[in-house]
Amino acid sequence: MTNHDKNRIGIVFPISNKVLLPDVVTTVRLEALDETHMMYLENEETVKIALPLKQNFGKNPKNEEDFYRTGLTFEVTGVDQTDKGILLSVRLEDQIHVKELHMENGVIYAQYELSQKQDDLDEKSRDEMLGYIKNVTSEISSKFSGGEQYQRIVNEFKDLNSIIVYLSQFIQITNDEKHELLEMSLKERSLRFLDYMLKQKEMIELQMEISEKFSEKANRYYRESVLREQLKAIQEELGEGKKDEGKKEPDYLKKIEEAGMPDEIKEAALEELAKLDDQGPNKMDYNVIRNYLDLLVQLPWKKEEAKDVDLDEARRILDEQHYGLQKVKDRIIQHLAVMQLNKAKKGSILLLVGPPGTGKTSLGKSIAEALGRKYIRLSLGGIRDESEIRGHRRTYVGAMPGRIIQSIRKAGKTNPVMVLDEVDKIMSGGFSGDPASALLEVLDPEQNNSFTDHYMDLPYDLSDVFFVATANSLESIPGPLLDRMEVIQISSYTIDEKFHIGKNHLIPEVLKEHGLKQEQLVIEDEVLQKIISDYTLEAGVRGLKKQLSSLARVTTEKIVSKKAELPFVIKTEDLEEYLGSQVSRHDKAQQDNPPGVVTGLAWTPVGGEILFIEATDMPGSGAVILTGKLGDVMKESAKISLSLLKSRLPLNAFNFKERDLHIHVPSGAVPKDGPSAGIALFTALASLVTGNKVDSRLAMTGEITLRGAVLPIGGLKEKLLGAQRAGINRVLIPKDNVSDLKDVPEEVKNQLTIIPVETVEDVLKESLGIFLPRIEHVYLQKGGNGLFSEGLNTPHKNIERKGVI
Repeated sequence: MTNHDKNRIGIVFPISNKVLLPDVVTTVRLEALDETHMMYLENEETVKIALPLKQNFGKNPKNEEDFYRTGLTFEVTGVDQTDKGILLSVRLEDQIHVKELHMENGVIYAQYELSQKQDDLDEKSRDEMLGYIKNVTSEISSKFSGGEQYQRIVNEFKDLNSIIVYLSQFIQITNDEKHELLEMSLKERSLRFLDYMLKQKEMIELQMEISEKFSEKANRYYRESVLREQLKAIQEELGEGKKDEGKKEPDYLKKIEEAGMPDEIKEAALEELAKLDDQGPNKMDYNVIRNYLDLLVQLPWKKEEAKDVDLDEARRILDEQHYGLQKVKDRIIQHLAVMQLNKAKKGSILLLVGPPGTGKTSLGKSIAEALGRKYIRLSLGGIRDESEIRGHRRTYVGAMPGRIIQSIRKAGKTNPVMVLDEVDKIMSGGFSGDPASALLEVLDPEQNNSFTDHYMDLPYDLSDVFFVATANSLESIPGPLLDRMEVIQISSYTIDEKFHIGKNHLIPEVLKEHGLKQEQLVIEDEVLQKIISDYTLEAGVRGLKKQLSSLARVTTEKIVSKKAELPFVIKTEDLEEYLGSQVSRHDKAQQDNPPGVVTGLAWTPVGGEILFIEATDMPGSGAVILTGKLGDVMKESAKISLSLLKSRLPLNAFNFKERDLHIHVPSGAVPKDGPSAGIALFTALASLVTGNKVDSRLAMTGEITLRGAVLPIGGLKEKLLGAQRAGINRVLIPKDNVSDLKDVPEEVKNQLTIIPVETVEDVLKESLGIFLPRIEHVYLQKGGNGLFSEGLNTPHKNIERKGVI
């Protein structure tokens, strides 16, 4: 081959989805061609190149990257214009390799070189390979009706490349695999194509086997169905069968008429019944329509008449079943009173928020009993699929209505009390939709009179339902959903409340659960109080019930094995044997606090606690060290306290530049955060630098500002409960929190001296006995030896550390 032969120019015609092989006569389809391309096709001297496409099929203009590099020259033997393009009869000739493509005025020019033929099969091997391909084709053709004519065409082929090009249009191979056949030698190409043929044969055989089994199963089902119908007819003729067992349609019509449906619903139900009449029992949609009609006729449609409610009886039920919770009970009684006057009152949505074990769920059951309504509970914790609320479309296999409609059907009434438990633990967002958003329509009194379930696809009135949602926290509830509910906070129980709940409710319940009688097991009051204080660490009473159950199991074992005399009395000294070591250890007020140590108050999800804030100083360079696993807000409170203290101290009272300060809050492994320790941090630092001790029986809580104001805090009730339990007798609280004292039990207020404070001056007066004037700054007058307070005219000379700051 000369160098001149290696640099030829030809016109490229793009070919897609076609096996191209040399020395083959075939047909190729081209897109609509312009006059320039037609001129090149008709010109016998033009070198025409069929170049396969690897991407951008049917798109113009073409780029160089759209083509493979191996193609074939061809000679046109016929042109046929069709609606889908131009059909060319061509004789494929030499295999070429394209070195460079050039685009000009829509025409693609290729610089190419001829490739050497890779003919590595002798005549005998060709005939054998040709025979293999024809045999496999014959086996495939025999599987289909009319396959003989294709076999006759295949048997006439004498050339390997020609038979491969013809059969490739019936085999599922990719575009890349088709081009690979062109680049292979004749031997590799024949073996690869034979492999494709065998895979196609196996796939066809597998599909036919599956189809045969399915057809056999369908025929068997049809045969069994016919036999059952015949058996039923024979049994009815002999009087041995259940007559009219399958005639459900007249019953549906009767149920629809008696259900009291609105006109829109009734019309839709009758349409579905008409569809059912047109369906045979063996039709695919028969059971789908029947299930839908079952839902419609089983749902309650008739409105319940508003009944008069005895408010005194309702309050008696609530007081009997729940100790405390006065706010919740008052709200329920108020709602019943409104319903008494306004019969058209829509359903209410209450949200009970509180720690675990405080009776939120069981309160819903009491509301239902007080109202004389059905009680239904839905647990929403962990739900991540919107269809759990709204149901699935009937087009899905196994579709069913959502939990709301299913619960209404189960209740059989239009006005049940429905408890939506753990509404704060719904998994929001994701591929399956947002169930929290699906609840928006359910819990909106202005919208839920036409709630539409996806399965039912018809409006249903939920306005008479009394919804009671429960949650442990408001943080994870979306704002729009929270806005539709009336929030009622349930705080943690006091020790006295836990005692009464345990004695009047939990002990009788535990005895009943374990088959015991009151004369068999005696748990005295001091034992119950010790269990509450030493063996539970919670805001509710769920842990208390578990401990009482442990004692009941011990008693049951002793009674059954006859190891104990009745009544079996639990004593305080026996608790460690039966319940193990003490599990809750609350901090207690110390006998004496050294300077720099102050008792603060903290809120936890399981009640209030005291905490000690410790400050000390050492020689250094003015650094401030904060330890105790403090959060950012609490660290900021410490910095504010220090800055405020520096601004109020005489300039030479304490040398901060030569001393390091260390503030620590035990216990070190427990995370602590929040601004309410502000006045305690300030007092600890003031105690340290003045050397004054703070009374160990004094605790304090309040946020502090740089101007010395004491701001209100949250969780006051729990904090005062924790102070009472720890042996505190005086508590400093922000003045703005005085209004919150109405929620604190009288027993707690009677045991504590509660002192409101408004500024840091009030705090220092009550905690350290220091009377600090309310001034902006303390500074050293220029040229004088005395200390002057801004706004004061009296100099203070030789002030001791224990004197006025």
